[in-house]
Amino acid sequence: MKNFFRNISRLAFPYFRSEEWKSAWLLLISIICLNLGIVYLSVQFNKWNNAFYDSLQNLDVTGFAAALERFSWLALIYILAGVYSAYLNQFLQIRWRRWMTATFLNRWLEHQTYYRMQIGSSDADNPDQRISEDIRQFIELTLDLSLGLISTVVTLVSFVVILWGLSGDLPLPLGNGNTIIVPGYMVWVALIYSMFGTWLTAKIGRPLVALNFDQQRFEADFRFSLVRLRENSESIAFYKGEAAEKTGFIARFTDVFDIYKRVMGRRKTLSWFTSGYGQIAVIFPYVVAAPRFFTGAIKIGGLMQTAAAFDRVRGALSFVVDSYTSLAILSAVSIRLQSFSEHMTAARALEGIGAKITQGAALTSTALNVRLPDGTALQSNIQLNVPPAASLLIQGPSGCGKSTLLRVISGLWPYADGTVTVPAGEQLFVPQKPYLPLGTLRNALLYPGRTHASDDILLQALADCQMAHFGGRLDEVAPWSHTLSLGEQQRLTFLRAIITAPAVVFLDEATSALDEASETYFYKLLRQRLPNALIVSVGHRNTLQPLHDHVLQLQKRIA
Repeated sequence: MKNFFRNISRLAFPYFRSEEWKSAWLLLISIICLNLGIVYLSVQFNKWNNAFYDSLQNLDVTGFAAALERFSWLALIYILAGVYSAYLNQFLQIRWRRWMTATFLNRWLEHQTYYRMQIGSSDADNPDQRISEDIRQFIELTLDLSLGLISTVVTLVSFVVILWGLSGDLPLPLGNGNTIIVPGYMVWVALIYSMFGTWLTAKIGRPLVALNFDQQRFEADFRFSLVRLRENSESIAFYKGEAAEKTGFIARFTDVFDIYKRVMGRRKTLSWFTSGYGQIAVIFPYVVAAPRFFTGAIKIGGLMQTAAAFDRVRGALSFVVDSYTSLAILSAVSIRLQSFSEHMTAARALEGIGAKITQGAALTSTALNVRLPDGTALQSNIQLNVPPAASLLIQGPSGCGKSTLLRVISGLWPYADGTVTVPAGEQLFVPQKPYLPLGTLRNALLYPGRTHASDDILLQALADCQMAHFGGRLDEVAPWSHTLSLGEQQRLTFLRAIITAPAVVFLDEATSALDEASETYFYKLLRQRLPNALIVSVGHRNTLQPLHDHVLQLQKRIA
């Protein structure tokens, strides 16, 4: 329970201390006031019960008409308060979600945290699920339950006073002619009834927290596997891998199915109790209050008012019973979000470790050692000395750490030590499988958008990169990662480099899908258009060596 409230407070309070704090508090206070108004109206409805049923018992037509008129006004005000309470609640939810989503996105994207979480073997699965679905559920449930709790407390205080006054005294015989008088006895009955229900509900429903956590994870895993098929549809089609994919889907959905069955079973057990608890509560106050009615101590209006007040008190005291499923979901969601936040913080800490990167005129390194995340050595004592505006080719057997060395030099890989000096200015990393964002071809060419170029420049660059036939499709929206072949995508990344004109270009197997003649053409084009840039390449082909000024041959991984 302590961890539950700690997670909620850590996730919720920052919004109410943010730059939006004024509007956040104004909306929250307005919603609370409306909810308190609804509680007040409930008290008035309770008093109305007495007058209405007494007018029926007394055959009082005038009193009956007056009660109907009073009900009409109360109902109208109740409807207005309910509608605007729901509207402002939703308005606060969407504003809060916008702020919280932006906050998590900023933390996830800044300083390559998303990347460092992956290389650091973080177990924060499915960040997309946590940022989209978990945040939405967290805000909805936190508001609903917290506002419900406030209303419950006020309802309890209001109706306890009413029920205490309506209950009267209950004499309990103790034997030998002795009796004890229990004042406000129905309040005590409601308290005992609700405490028993809350204890048993918590005992039955406690496993739901862990089950809901796993259910969210398995659902996200299944959805992510479907997205991966869409993103890699061509490769799967060439492999004719439909059967293997189906096997994987069925296996992941089996996890979803199994956990859902377990959740269903636990909720069924909980529903058996809560349903019985709720049904007994319908008749229970009449049974308890009936002796006073049959002795003439109260009329039927008093009986109905007493039963309604008892139900309100019992309902307030049974807040946990009635809300346990939502509380279990909120607990699981808050754990997922808080653990995600902690993993982002841990990944951010990786930024301060690794090789010391400084800026200079040339590319140099001193006593540079490269490791895997588990501490396994890849390369040790790498010495680099590449002059300005030169080019370096890194070669070696697969698995020796060529691409990892590129990441170290570019500052992405934290598992290294030593000193690296790189030329000052913008860096551009060109991977073997280019990334093409959603949207127009123009956006794909200019990604990540730090450079602006006119149509004339883009058309000339397309022509230089042997892609002039795409000149009329600059503003066409299409799935370009599927529309373009891998060779065309690699040409497009050279086009990016030419337009961006960075100080350092890292090429990681960037021409693997091109023939040797095209490879030579694009390297010469890159050097022609970027004469002052430092070019660092990783590649296996020996034909790359004449295209570079320096070659670094890495050996197999150190044992």
